[in-house]
Amino acid sequence: MPPFPTKDAVLAFIRQSSVPVGKREIARAFKLGGSADRERLKDLLKDLEADGAVERGRGRRMAPPQSLPEVAVLEVTGVDPDGEVLARPLTWSGEDAPPRIFMMPEKKGHPALAEGDRVLAKLSRLNDRLYEARTIRRLEGTTGRILGVYRLGPDGGRVVPTDRRNRAELLVLPANAAGAAEGDLVLVDVLPATRLGLAQGRVVEVIGPTAEPRSVSLIAIHTHGLPTLFPHAAEREAERAKVPPLGDREDLRAVPLVTIDGADARDFDDAVFAEPDDDPANPGGWHLIVAIADVAYYVRPGTALDRAAFERGNSCYFPDRVVPMLPEALSNDLCSLRPQEDRGCLAAHLWIGADGALKRHRFTRALMRSAARLTYEQVQAARDGRPDDTTEPLAAGVIAPLYAAYACLWTAREKRGTLDLDLPERRVRLDDFGRVAEISPRERLDSHRLIEEFMICANVAAAESLEAAGVPCMYRVHDQPAPDKLEALREFLEGIGYSLAKGQVLTPGHFTRILRKAAGTPEAQLVSEVVLRSQAQAVYAPDNLGHFGLALRRYAHFTSPIRRYADLVVHRALIRAHRLGVGVLDDAAVAQMTDIAEHISFTERRAAAAERDAIDRYTASFLSAHVGATFSGRITGVTRFGLFVRLDESGADGLVPASTLPDDTYEHREHEHALVGERWGRVYRLGAPVKIAVKEADPLTGSTLFALLDREGADLPWHSGNTPSGGRKSAVRRAHSKQRGGRATSRGK
Repeated sequence: MPPFPTKDAVLAFIRQSSVPVGKREIARAFKLGGSADRERLKDLLKDLEADGAVERGRGRRMAPPQSLPEVAVLEVTGVDPDGEVLARPLTWSGEDAPPRIFMMPEKKGHPALAEGDRVLAKLSRLNDRLYEARTIRRLEGTTGRILGVYRLGPDGGRVVPTDRRNRAELLVLPANAAGAAEGDLVLVDVLPATRLGLAQGRVVEVIGPTAEPRSVSLIAIHTHGLPTLFPHAAEREAERAKVPPLGDREDLRAVPLVTIDGADARDFDDAVFAEPDDDPANPGGWHLIVAIADVAYYVRPGTALDRAAFERGNSCYFPDRVVPMLPEALSNDLCSLRPQEDRGCLAAHLWIGADGALKRHRFTRALMRSAARLTYEQVQAARDGRPDDTTEPLAAGVIAPLYAAYACLWTAREKRGTLDLDLPERRVRLDDFGRVAEISPRERLDSHRLIEEFMICANVAAAESLEAAGVPCMYRVHDQPAPDKLEALREFLEGIGYSLAKGQVLTPGHFTRILRKAAGTPEAQLVSEVVLRSQAQAVYAPDNLGHFGLALRRYAHFTSPIRRYADLVVHRALIRAHRLGVGVLDDAAVAQMTDIAEHISFTERRAAAAERDAIDRYTASFLSAHVGATFSGRITGVTRFGLFVRLDESGADGLVPASTLPDDTYEHREHEHALVGERWGRVYRLGAPVKIAVKEADPLTGSTLFALLDREGADLPWHSGNTPSGGRKSAVRRAHSKQRGGRATSRGK
C-alpha cells in the first residue's frame, strides 16, 4: 500500500489541478482506501483550509485561495496585443485584482466574442493568476448590433460581418432589408434567436457601397463607434467664431514663427521659433517660443462645442480622412496656424541653457502670423544644404537657430537617459481614386525629432507652471514597468545573452543601453519588441506619476488642443493660473478631473484601435493583389494560435496559423515569446527572420494569412480550412511555474 501523502504533496496536487478538486479525486490520485485514510485526509484538508493554503468552494471542492470556480459567468474585456481575447469574472470578491482569463477561440461558424459580451464558461486554471476559458453559451442581451456587408440570396439577404473574428452570417428577410443593395455596408440589429436556420438580423442603417475605397475607413469608424456628426448647435458656434482682437494679447506677428508638419497634415496647431538668449548669465543658451492655437478662446466650458469635443476626446486619423475633435470651421481654419493670417495662440516662452536644461518659462496669450507652412522634408533638405524657394530665405535666420537649439535639447535628452524605441510606423499612400498605391515605413528625420523636443520642453513647462501656481493639471503619466513584466523581460534577455540590472531601481537608460548594444545585430528587432511589451501604457491622470519613458518627473500635453481634449484642459488650467482671460478651467471641471482623465484615456485607446483597424484593412486590400507572392519578414507576435509576421518591405502584417506549421505539437512559451515543437524541436521566436507566401487577404475584414516557406523557399503544406478560430486541436494541458504554456497541434508535414 502506498504511503499516506504529506500535506505538501496534497497541496501541490490541488495547485497543479486545472479545476477545483474534491476529496474523492485526491483519494484516487494518491490511491487511498479505507475509512482510516479518508478520515486522515479529511483532517489534513481541514488543516490546509485553516492555514489559508486552500479554499473550499462549491460542492466542497478545494482550490488555491481566491481561485475561480470550474464554471462561471465572464465578461469579455477586450483583446491583448497578441490577439488573445481577455475576460474577467462578473463577480469577484478577492482583495487583489482578479486573475487574467484567456478565452479559447470560438468554434467555426459561431460569432466571435466582442468587448462587453457575457458568457457562461468552463474555466481551466493554468496557475494562480491565469485561467483559460471555453464558452458554454452566451447569455442573453450580449449580442446587439453588428457591421457587415449585405449580399443577395435566394431566400432574402445575407449579412457577412466585417469583424475578422466573426464568421457567422445573418439572414435578412426582405421586410428587414431597409432598401439595402448588393455590396452595401450596413448596420444590423441581431434579432432573437430561432430554433432552426441562420440567426436573423434587421438592417437599421445603410452606410454605403463597399466597392468605394472610402468604405475601408468607414468600417473602422463604425466598428469602433467613433462619433462622426457634430450637433447643429456646435456647428453654429464654430461658424460664428472670429479671430480674436489683439487687446491685451502679446503681439507676436513680427516674430518669424513657422509650422513644421507632415506633407499630408490637415491642421497646423503648433509653430516654433528660436533665437540666442541675450542674457549674459546664460552663455550658449536659447530663447524658444512654442505657439499653440488658442482653442480655449473658441471652445468654452459647458458649450455645445465643448460637449462635442469631450465626447470625441481626440481626433482620429485615417489615410483618406480625419474624424476631427472640432468642426472644420475651427480645425481647418481659425485654429489652424495658416501662413500670413492672424491667429490667436497661447505662447510658451522657454529659456534653456547650453546643456538643454529648462531654466525658466512664461506663458502668454498672443496674436501671431505664421511666416511659412513647412514640411519635415523641406526643413531637413534646407538643413542639409538643399533649400527650395520657400526655405531659402528662412535657412539662416529661422531654420539654423531651430537646429542649434534642438542640439542643446538633444544633449539634455541624452543626459537624462530616455527610452528610445525607434520602431517603424506604417504609412499608407493612396492614389487619386482612393486605392492603396504604396505601404512603406515612415522615414524618421532630425526635423521630426526637432519638433518633438520643442514640444516636450513646452509640455514640461506647462506641468511645472501649473504645479507652481497650485492649479490642477491633467498629467500625461507613464508608470514604471510592472515587476512581473520586468522579471519576465530579465529572464528572456539573459537567455539571449543580455543582462538587465537586478536589485536596483531601473531607469529608461538601462533599457536604452540594451537597445544600443543590440543595434545592428540579428536580434535587434526582437530586443526592441520585448522591451516595448514590458512597458506600461501611458494614460492621462490628475495625479502625477511622472513619465518613465521620457525620464521626466512631470509632464503634461499642451501642444495639440485642436486634436486632444487633454491639451485643451491644460490650456484652460494655464489661463486660470495666469489670469489670461476667458475660457478658464472652471470649478466643475476641477471636481471632475479624475472622470475626465478616464474618459479621454478611453477615447485615445478607441481612436488608436480604429486607426490600426483601418491600416490593417488597407494592408489587406494592398496584399489581395499579391496572393501567392513571396516576401521576407520578421515574427512580431507569438501566440498559441499562430505567428504574426511583419513584411520587411512594406511593414504589412499577417498571421501564420499554428495549424499550418510543420507537423508537430507546439508549446507556447509566453515568457520566451516562442512556439517550440515538442517532437522535432523547431523554434519560432519573436524577431526571427522568415520567408512567407501570401495565402489570403480579405479587405473586408482586414484579415491577412501567410504561409511559412522552408529554407529552400518551398511552400509548406497549407490547409484552407485551418483558421485561427478552428485550427487549434488541443487545449493547454499544463502550466509552468514561471510561464504560461499552451499547445497547438499542426497537421502540416
